[in-house]
This record gives sequence, C-alpha cells and structure tokens, in this order.
Amino acid sequence: MKKWLMGMASVLLVAGMAACGGKEEAGGSGKSGGKESSGEIKIGSIVDASGSAAPLGKPEEETIKMIIDQVNEEGGIDGKKIKLISIDSKSDQNEAVLGTKKLIEQEKVTAIIGGTISGNSLAMIPLVEKAEVPYISLAASKQVNNPDDKSPRKWTFKTAQGDDVVIPKLLEYLKEKGLTKIAWLGVANSYGTSGHEEFVKLKDEYGIEAVMEEEFEATVNDAKSMLTRVKKAKPQAIVVWGTAQESAVVTKNIREIGMDVPVIESHGIGTKEFIELAGDAANGVIFPAGKLLVVDGLDDSDPQKEVLQKFKEDYEAKYNKAASTFGGHAYDAVWMLVNALKEAGADQEKLRDALEKTENFVGISGVFNMKPDDHNGLTSDSLAMIEIKDGEWAKEE
Repeated sequence: MKKWLMGMASVLLVAGMAACGGKEEAGGSGKSGGKESSGEIKIGSIVDASGSAAPLGKPEEETIKMIIDQVNEEGGIDGKKIKLISIDSKSDQNEAVLGTKKLIEQEKVTAIIGGTISGNSLAMIPLVEKAEVPYISLAASKQVNNPDDKSPRKWTFKTAQGDDVVIPKLLEYLKEKGLTKIAWLGVANSYGTSGHEEFVKLKDEYGIEAVMEEEFEATVNDAKSMLTRVKKAKPQAIVVWGTAQESAVVTKNIREIGMDVPVIESHGIGTKEFIELAGDAANGVIFPAGKLLVVDGLDDSDPQKEVLQKFKEDYEAKYNKAASTFGGHAYDAVWMLVNALKEAGADQEKLRDALEKTENFVGISGVFNMKPDDHNGLTSDSLAMIEIKDGEWAKEE
C-alpha cells in the first residue's frame, strides 16, 4: 500500500511539474511573455487623462482607444485582438511609475505607450529598460531618447518632436526675423529644463543673445512680477517654453503689462485649450508645431497631407472636437507599434528590433526614420511655424 501511495505521489508530482512548465511556456513573463496566449495581445497605455496636463493627455487617451478599436474591427494582428490596459497617471510622476509597475508586473503587457509629459516619461524609463519592455513615449524632451548622460535607451522610443528638433526650428525663425535679443521664460520642470538646455547649447550658432532667462512654476497663476523684470531688459522678443495651462497664464500677463514684442512659444501649446485659456492674448503668438494644425494649407504634394486629413476627420467625427498634435503623437505610436507587431509578433526582442527599423513611416508628427542611435527619427522639416490669428491656427508667412 505504501509503495502504491508513493508511486501515485511521484506521478502526481511529475504531472504537476509538467503542468507548471507548460503554463510557463504558454503564459509566463519571458521575452515573448505569452501575452498573446489567450488569443489577444495586451498593450498598456499611461497618459495624463486628468490633472494639469489633461489638455495633452486626454486626446492621447482618446486617440489610442480609437485606433485600437479600428485595428480590432479589421481583425486585429494575425487574428488576435489587442487588449488595451489604459491607466490615467493624473499628471503625477508617482502615478506614472506605479502604473508602469502594474503594467509590467501584473498585466504583463507586450508593450507600453505613454508618458504624456517629460517628467513622467523619464521616471518610467528605468522600469521599462530593466524589464526589457518596448516603450513608445509621447513626451518631447530629448532626454527621453537621447540623454546627455548616455544612459541606455535600448527599449525606449519616442514620437513627439524633441528639443533637438524643435529648438533649431525656433532659432532659425528668430534669426530670419532679426530677433536676436531674447528673453527666455521656461516652465520649471523636465520639459522646460530640457528645452532651455538645448537653447543655451545652440543659440550662439544662430547669433541669438539671451538678455534674460527666467523660470516659472507649472502651477503659476500670476507671472507679472517676473515679467516686470523682463520688460526692463528690453528684449526684442519673448520665448515662453511651457505647455498649455501655464503658458496661457504667462501669455495673458505679457499682454496685461503692455509688452508689445513678438511672443514665440513651444510646441507644447498646440491645443485648442491654450487658446481658450489665453483668450484674446493668444492672438499673435507664434510657435513651431506639427503640420496637423495647418493641414488645409499644405500643398497636395506634401507626403503627410492625406494621413493628416484622415486622422483629423476620424477623430473629430468620433469625439466632436478638434484633433490635436498630442493625439497625433499617440496616433504615430499606436500605428508604429501595430506595424511592428504585424512584422514581429509579440516576442519583445523581435518587436523592439522591428520598431528600431521603422523607415519612411508617414505619421502625424512627421515622416519617421528610426535608427539604432535615433529612436525618434524626425527632423526639423516635420515642423511648421504657426501663428494664432482670431483664435485659429494659421501657417506663419
């Protein structure tokens, strides 16, 4: 009897080990992850759908959902539907980090899209790099994909135009207009710091002098004392480097204290919320941004025009509001990932390699050509200089 019981125990033990081994192979958390074992591919998104960065993050969230729905309606990836795990990081860096951990450790996603603002993206990167999960950031700082300290970015990609793409466009415009004495006003966070560093590094090449450099908080509600100092410095133009909410406050204050100089801002204001928040003060503001905002003024020969028009029509029909360049960053990330999944499947190493080989991808933010040493793949020709006239976008002449 004892021999029989011991024999049965051995059989059960072997069977249990085999079952565990089979489960690990089919649904574990290895390089392929088994994330498609149930007939679906899990994708995670972390965006600021609420909080101070919501004017950027909400259209990103909506665009991601819209495109994944479209892909699933067309049959998914090789017959497998995409399951989206969407997390609102609430414009908070800690929430972004916690969300990343959840997607990697609990949800075991194949890839992650998100990081609306630069600080959130930078905080997420160490986690995705350690876990070796393909990650496509939607933030602008060049530190996301090309850090000064050269820390590894093997698994991190980015769809927003970086400071190393935008600042040269801005400086070229200032030089062309003879605006050589500039007051630089930047938001005191990763986005503002990264833009300022690139400005300082390149301004001398374009003959630009900073007569004043100041920072303002992302929570600013009155910048008049700072602007009084700026006024005394007598700049030929003011550069405001921030996103919609805080830049609107500074812009209104510039007008309120009677400064009559050109105001040039960052691509972070490329949303209708900026115009609504700044009101009449927004008129006359000039900034570099993707071509979506002025798509109707593009030549028919522009390779992006058809794609831009289709995205604009789809988004506005679905959500009954204007499409934004931030939603465009999400559009590029999702379709880039979908294309890579079609080529490589859910094996994360192969998926990463496929993303890195993205070539001539015509998106909303530009035409992407990724390389091992360039995980953004955009150049300054992806941008247009845009002026706000009567509350509308217009291509600057």
